[in-house]
Amino acid sequence: MSIKEELTKVFEEVFDEDQLELTPETTSNDIESWDSMSHVTMLMAVEDHFNIEFEQWEIMNLPDVGALLALIEKKTMKKS
Repeated sequence: MSIKEELTKVFEEVFDEDQLELTPETTSNDIESWDSMSHVTMLMAVEDHFNIEFEQWEIMNLPDVGALLALIEKKTMKKS
């Protein structure tokens, strides 16, 4: 399973939406239930799922899912 597929599963669980279509351009504006509280929940779920930890400065200005994917890939590569 690719990182994008795994991330999609995390998003589907956090935002309680089946068959969510994530693209690199997806933002909080594209998912109705994505607000500031669910954003924090999503980031914590991503950290747990991928067994990584985000620094505050890394997540301050994530513009879209593509940037989040790149950050996850970078952090999971460092662990390998």
